[in-house]
Amino acid sequence: MTHTTEGAYTTSEYRNMFLELGYTDEEINARIEDTWTELFYGDPETRIYHPMGEDKGYMLDTGNLDVRSEGMSYGMMMAVQMNKKEEFDRLWNFSKTFMQHAEGRYKDYFAWHCKPDGTRISQGPAPDGEEFFAMALFFASNRWGDGAAPYDYAEQARTILHACLHQGEHGEGDPMWDPETKLIKFIPESPFSAPSYHLPHFYELFAKHANEGDQAFWREAAAESRSYLHIACHPLTGLSPEYANFDGTPAPPQRHGDFRHFYSDAYRVAANIALDWEWYRKDHWQVEQSRIW
Repeated sequence: MTHTTEGAYTTSEYRNMFLELGYTDEEINARIEDTWTELFYGDPETRIYHPMGEDKGYMLDTGNLDVRSEGMSYGMMMAVQMNKKEEFDRLWNFSKTFMQHAEGRYKDYFAWHCKPDGTRISQGPAPDGEEFFAMALFFASNRWGDGAAPYDYAEQARTILHACLHQGEHGEGDPMWDPETKLIKFIPESPFSAPSYHLPHFYELFAKHANEGDQAFWREAAAESRSYLHIACHPLTGLSPEYANFDGTPAPPQRHGDFRHFYSDAYRVAANIALDWEWYRKDHWQVEQSRIW
């Protein structure tokens, strides 16, 4: 198979490695559908999606039996890519109703941690949820079009991204991206980042669909995140720390643990780097970095 020097965003050609391995389109599609069904409608003891009432649903963290903004936004991304509008809207309605702050220092951010009934366990947000919420909403707008609030997907995404950049400019709160370095923070109040949060391929699309006044920032953020990953990932192992300073060095120990080293969130870095290459192919370092893994 010939691989172009341009990314899939430009060519609309996405590499299908299952097809390259000899599986048929029918076999691949059947496996995807079976996996979706198992995760969303399978055994109650193992499924991760649960409808709630007439118009809501949630993704259950099966290890902790709670609901997290990270998982909810991932579920929305799964649903929109599978063209499952009902499940997407249920997940979004739960997130909007129970998790998104309507006022205060976290206005338009999402409480990262809730019980399955929607009761908040923690008020603070986790930026990996916000960036996945926004991207999934833009995808939904493109796939299904926009409806009445809260299903005016693109506008909802722009509201989230505006808060991520401008929170605190006219009152309390903090932005999720450091204005000086253009790097995403671990939490809005933290003076350091998390390598697994860096999604330059998302920021390229935010630069096209966010509020016009913020688009230049997102273009810069994409470039800065690519550069940041060069210094946050170890040159020999390819591994990154869980949390890292803005200069790429491991962050100091945190109150919830010493995660200066490779840990659970950092597992995502390899997939994020590979997907950025697949979509945009702007940084050939990503190829060698992926081979180190």
